[in-house]
Amino acid sequence: MGDVDEVIRRLRRGTERIDAATPADRDRSVDALRAFAILGVVLGHWLVTALVADGGRLRTSSPLAPMPWLAPISWVFQTLAVFFLVGGHVATKSYASARSRGTTYRRWLGTRLSRLFKPVAAVLGLWTVATAGLLVTGADLKTVHALLKLVLSPLWFLLVFAALTAVTPLVTRVNPLWPLAVVLHVDLIRFGFGGPAWLGWVNVAAGWLVPYTLGAAWTRGELSRRSGWVLLAGGAAVTAGLVAWGGYPASMVGVPGASVSNLNPPTLAVVTFGLAQCGLALLLRERLRRAMRRPVLWAWVAFVNLSAMTIFLWHQTALMSVTATGLLAGRLPGLHTTPDDLAWVAFRLAWLPVFALALAVCWAAFRSYEQGHRRQGRRTRTRTRTRTNGPSRVVRTHRVAVEAVEANEARRA
Repeated sequence: MGDVDEVIRRLRRGTERIDAATPADRDRSVDALRAFAILGVVLGHWLVTALVADGGRLRTSSPLAPMPWLAPISWVFQTLAVFFLVGGHVATKSYASARSRGTTYRRWLGTRLSRLFKPVAAVLGLWTVATAGLLVTGADLKTVHALLKLVLSPLWFLLVFAALTAVTPLVTRVNPLWPLAVVLHVDLIRFGFGGPAWLGWVNVAAGWLVPYTLGAAWTRGELSRRSGWVLLAGGAAVTAGLVAWGGYPASMVGVPGASVSNLNPPTLAVVTFGLAQCGLALLLRERLRRAMRRPVLWAWVAFVNLSAMTIFLWHQTALMSVTATGLLAGRLPGLHTTPDDLAWVAFRLAWLPVFALALAVCWAAFRSYEQGHRRQGRRTRTRTRTRTNGPSRVVRTHRVAVEAVEANEARRA
């Protein structure tokens, strides 16, 4: 009991230090929205991605195919628009700050992209070795393909985000209506006039440019509370109309076997749905600021933000590792069975803590690939004595708190 009390005290002191180390002028609602977006993607994938054991191989499936009435799950956990909104806001604000300090565009871009792609190298390296091992041991090729698809498919998001980051100086003053008009015309040609399907890939850039440029407008101070209501109400109404009368799928994520996916490539429906999400995010900012004054909540949000890339890149690996390990015990419900009834959903919910534990192991093993850049950036900022030294104190304090708890757990073990 004494050890538990000591852990609680250490955690409390750590959260208080993180809270105290955060600059008073930091908008914590931005970090909260980013954390929500990342966790939404992770939980969404864990809930709608199934690896079904079929004979001697694994194949991917989704409960949304046999149970389309579960589509509202995708409305809650498909949060990419919020991430692009925050990304556009943070990037444009960062670029303006860099210019005021005399930092070149090349250095600014190199720093931001290195934070994205060094953690990717760790994922690709491990899965290159794992794929070679599977092929050498005679694993079914369709199984290997299914696993690699789960690992690599989220990387499209990083490529799009990196491209939008690179053109940040060009889009700082672009009105979001322009890329929205491109999405509208692409869908009109595709679905209204029978245009080629490949034209939809134009929306990969145009569709996510809509929330990204909204983020730039946020930086310019052009988004008021009224804007939030307009985006929420207008986006929701248009999306409902597109689904009810326009023939668009109700699910905001791809469904295996469906003729049209709202996400791959993005359609007008998923973009207008994203506008509604962005409007809600803007309306929740003040409540989030108040909530983030609580040291415990802020510590968790700070942790997710410091580990965002690690969490995003490794969450599918965590799911697959649990699935593969579970095969040793046989065909387990909610893990290897076909997702075709509510029993599967109930069992899958029970597996979520196990996925989270596996992800925690991945985080412990690979967090240095993400946080190493933050330590290097902190040393650079310390030398230049800039105001951005504040966030680095959060990194340092959070790390001290985490390492103290880990040390205590090691002594107990």
